[in-house]
Amino acid sequence: MMYTPGYIRLFKKGELTGRIRELKKLLEKCGLCGRRCGINRIKKERGFCGAGEELEVASSCLHRGEEPVLTGDIGVGNIFLGRCNMRCVFCQNHRISQPEGGTDPNWECSAGELAEKLLHFQKQGCRTAGFVSPTHFAPQIFEALCIAAEAGFNLPVVYNTNGYDSPELLALLDGLVDIYLPDFKYWSSDYGEYYSDTPHYPETAMNSIFEMYRQVGTLKINEKGTAERGLIIRLLVLPGNISGTEEVLRFIASRLGTDVFVSLMSQYYPAHNARSCPPLDRKLWSEEYSRAVKALDEFGFTNGWVQDPVTSPDSYRPGIDFEL
Repeated sequence: MMYTPGYIRLFKKGELTGRIRELKKLLEKCGLCGRRCGINRIKKERGFCGAGEELEVASSCLHRGEEPVLTGDIGVGNIFLGRCNMRCVFCQNHRISQPEGGTDPNWECSAGELAEKLLHFQKQGCRTAGFVSPTHFAPQIFEALCIAAEAGFNLPVVYNTNGYDSPELLALLDGLVDIYLPDFKYWSSDYGEYYSDTPHYPETAMNSIFEMYRQVGTLKINEKGTAERGLIIRLLVLPGNISGTEEVLRFIASRLGTDVFVSLMSQYYPAHNARSCPPLDRKLWSEEYSRAVKALDEFGFTNGWVQDPVTSPDSYRPGIDFEL
């Protein structure tokens, strides 16, 4: 039986436009992420991330460097949003996430234009479409999704987030998102604040992931090997155990279960300002990643992916190399 995305079900019920209106209200006193700046973006105010009312799309492309259940033969149709609600010193996409100066005119994109990009992905044969760093532009991207749905768009939607989403936002995304793809970057609040300027990161990420799992559950994969609905948690192993990966895995195993899909990534390298922030000023050692893989096995996880710790740090956008 063919899968029907959640937003299509809401569209057919006549509930999608109302949900978009509720999302847009969050811009009036911005509370989209865990930071809750409280500024009025409708009145052109800008908070920590620098995003205003207008949508900013930094890039749209077929991306083959994602988990294989998302890419299929062609790749995920990914929309990379401009700016970010975190400021990671090691961000590999810092030119997009932390742009210098004002708004890049090349990023300006209306909801209708974004809808056309989504429809183009579908025409190209993509099996999924993803929004990368979507939190601060969630109302605008789902407005575009509504327009695309009216024109026949029906791919499962991937919400690829850093995990720093507010409960108010996630409550409104219930039924809109098919596949949640959150990071869990740090187990330590101090590290989250020091390396990403992000207060209370672990607590926010935990609550976000609980809600995402409540909404979509364990990942479901169809007969073609494509994910249709569910949760994948990404864990980037950082040098010096800054990420606290073993503790995060223990949390996932004890609170969500070992059938949750985990993507354990070894691709860290010292990008952006990391060279002035030891131990993040070096690449990940193979033995550091091996310890994380050992913890994955010891806790009993059976679903997910690991990377080759030797080759992946040398690739800007490494692929997922082999299944567990």
